[in-house]
Amino acid sequence: MFFGADPVAQETEHATKYEDIVAVTRAAEELGFAAVWTPERHFQQVGQVFPNPALLSAALAMVTERIALRGGSVVLPLHHPLRVVEDWSVVDNLSHGRAGFSVATGWHSADFVLAPDHYDDRRERALRDIPLLRRLWSGESGEFADGTGRMVAVRPQPVPVQAELPLWLSASGSLATWETAGRLRTGVLGATVGQNRPDLVERIARYRAAYRTAESPPAVGPHGDHGTVTLMAHTYVGTDDAEARHTAEAPLKAYLSSHMRQMQSNRDEGAPTPLDERQVDQLTDFAFHRYLSWGSLIGSADTCAARLSELRDLGCDEVACFVDFGLGQDRVLAGLHRLAALRKDLA
Repeated sequence: MFFGADPVAQETEHATKYEDIVAVTRAAEELGFAAVWTPERHFQQVGQVFPNPALLSAALAMVTERIALRGGSVVLPLHHPLRVVEDWSVVDNLSHGRAGFSVATGWHSADFVLAPDHYDDRRERALRDIPLLRRLWSGESGEFADGTGRMVAVRPQPVPVQAELPLWLSASGSLATWETAGRLRTGVLGATVGQNRPDLVERIARYRAAYRTAESPPAVGPHGDHGTVTLMAHTYVGTDDAEARHTAEAPLKAYLSSHMRQMQSNRDEGAPTPLDERQVDQLTDFAFHRYLSWGSLIGSADTCAARLSELRDLGCDEVACFVDFGLGQDRVLAGLHRLAALRKDLA
């Protein structure tokens, strides 16, 4: 999973970042990983190269053959559902049926300069439009207002390769979102960050229960009758624990610091109180050491194997390994090779 890119990258380095993404994705495919996730992020220092996951996935489709190409996440209230289906249908055709994405409701006020009237009711819009996405993907037409204000029936093109759209719903700590994903029979894309073990167990259990008892759509397609829990985790598998922690510490702290500043720039009423530099440093240090003890795949192969086994036992189906928090390409690739060997051992 790509999620942040280098928080200190200069604009002149963006072309190199795309080259890194291509190189890492090709390596992930060769090593047998199941999917690559690319996010949607706007106007911030973190995530500068990720304004459109469909566009980037289309490029990755042309240099890969097997690996699934997933948007993690598509901020649905920023876009017309017809355009989302059209864009991802192109990806599905270019990749011969490897497209899928997770729906996010959006959170940062600055993102919504793209759709300012959709901010206050962004959650309701996203959840309302998920069934519509599925209908449009399956070939049904929808009625929408045209340039004259009249309602017209339109059907998006091109026709996708996959009959059913692989969908996830992005969830943070809200139990209601996990249950909603179950009722909608989507997968759920969450993160180990900000959740302890008991909370995660409860959320997964409530998701499974809602998924099993949902009346529609039928429990078929990419998530079967069980659903899919995908958890994002910061990842670097080192030669040993000490090397992994030493290698990850500075770039991860820099990423966390930049991410906190992004959160503080949000003008929503629920945004955190601004912190001074000393407080940011204290919080990033605390977060880093917490990641080392729970929720990350930062450590030796043995340490990461134990954490993967634990996540599996807690009910996780997939781990989306967040690799681009400031490590160079060589280290990311070396860590992926060690992780691939570990994955084979666990299987």
